[in-house]
Amino acid sequence: ETVDIVKIITIHIIYSQAMIFSISRKIASALATAAMALSSSSCTIAAFSTRAIVSSAKIHSIGGSFRRSSTACILHAETIDGVDTDTVLPSFSTKEEYTSYLNAAGKLPSGFAIGTATGGFVSVEAPAMGELPIKATVIHLTEGPTDSWAAVFTSNKFPGCPVIVGKSRLSGGNQLQALVINNKVSNVCPGGDGIAAAESVCDAVATGLNLPGGASSVLPSSTGVIGWRLPAKELAEDIVPKAIEALQTESAFAAAEAIMTTDRYPKLRSKTLSDGTRIVGVAKGAGMIEPNMATMLGYIMTDATIEKSKLQGMLSEACNRSFNSISIDGDESTSDTVVAIASGLKPLSSEDEFQAALFEVTEGLSADLVRNGEGTGHVIRVRISNFPGSEYDARRMGRHLVNSPLVKCAISGNDPNTGRIAGAIGSFMGKFFPSESVDAMSLTLGGRIIFNNGQFVLEGDAVEKELSGHMANAQLGECDDFPTHQNFVEIGIDFGGSGSDVTVLGSDLTKEYVTVNADYRS
Repeated sequence: ETVDIVKIITIHIIYSQAMIFSISRKIASALATAAMALSSSSCTIAAFSTRAIVSSAKIHSIGGSFRRSSTACILHAETIDGVDTDTVLPSFSTKEEYTSYLNAAGKLPSGFAIGTATGGFVSVEAPAMGELPIKATVIHLTEGPTDSWAAVFTSNKFPGCPVIVGKSRLSGGNQLQALVINNKVSNVCPGGDGIAAAESVCDAVATGLNLPGGASSVLPSSTGVIGWRLPAKELAEDIVPKAIEALQTESAFAAAEAIMTTDRYPKLRSKTLSDGTRIVGVAKGAGMIEPNMATMLGYIMTDATIEKSKLQGMLSEACNRSFNSISIDGDESTSDTVVAIASGLKPLSSEDEFQAALFEVTEGLSADLVRNGEGTGHVIRVRISNFPGSEYDARRMGRHLVNSPLVKCAISGNDPNTGRIAGAIGSFMGKFFPSESVDAMSLTLGGRIIFNNGQFVLEGDAVEKELSGHMANAQLGECDDFPTHQNFVEIGIDFGGSGSDVTVLGSDLTKEYVTVNADYRS
């Protein structure tokens, strides 16, 4: 006889943006196992699914059934296709938990395949270092070329050769059917012909994939040591062919890993729209980050059908809101590139929804870059309100603050030396906005007012302990290979009246940052 034991078994795991709950998806599987134990005999779970959504922190139980049967026990788990990353990532207790989460959330949009491979080379510039590892990543549009792609590049006056090639592809209106990315060597102002080297790698991709558009339908990117020649022969003859052999259509996670240099862990964000179209982005970057018109390297893939000009406009605005609003060390890279590319295999029902999803993906990736910064021990989030100028200048002021060595060091030591914050703001305003009044400005740290009406509001040891505790709560391991939490050191700056509102992210300055950059090439 079949008896209904549980009529509602679908569990929705809900992560709070306030991170009140941070529940592992593994708990969902444990719940299924526990539910089976409710029956003293063999059983069948008719339906079980897990879904992560950002909402108020609570747990619901809805839908499904659980029945006792004389047949053998069968567990049928219905998973929801295209699981997305949460807007605010949950906490993770292990590297394996983090990578499993990203791999599941990295399901590729329709029409994309990714392959990666590793090889070796000996640098012409530093042969004594011996054979060094280098990775190549190939992103292939499996259903044919597209003209729906957009890109934003560095404004550095010494751009990498792949950036020069990319700008030429973009201005020439080339269709694309593949991207190729290598780490370790950035191909910037090399002793040889760097553009020819980049084109030879593109040609190897086009040949290996039999692309009708040839090398001009391949977009190259490189990241790594500046000034070294690109090992084009090794890439073209060995590593790229192996990457093509490894092409798969399941997840973008492999690309997120392969493009890393000094990154401690991969970065990936995804979003599925209500019409089923999908956006997946990966990025790398840990140092030499204060972008201007882009980030280190970022690749955003979608299966939506969208016009090239509209995609370009959306990407440019998304970069301003995200990658142009972060700084780790104040140095703009010579290789900064962000690319958005659409396979166009699915109709798009709402451009507004697409743009909002694109913003969510890019803002998530930019926050991940800062959290993953070289030696980062704290991520600083500066919310600026009513700035008496443009959003561009408001972001400049925010970056000026998070780039202050004194502010960075104080935060690194969990020292609420609030005078350094006010001093950095006053320095910027005095240099660039000397005629603007700051009399109405107020400052908060961790939500507590610390400066108002031209005076500090700091009273007693209890406040000092509270502010230091806020910083300590945001502390990360400087060498951690996964993000344990998503906390920030929160700084608020309100100029009063009306004006521009922006948010800028930055990092502290630690001994580990110095160590990484002192030993970068070795």
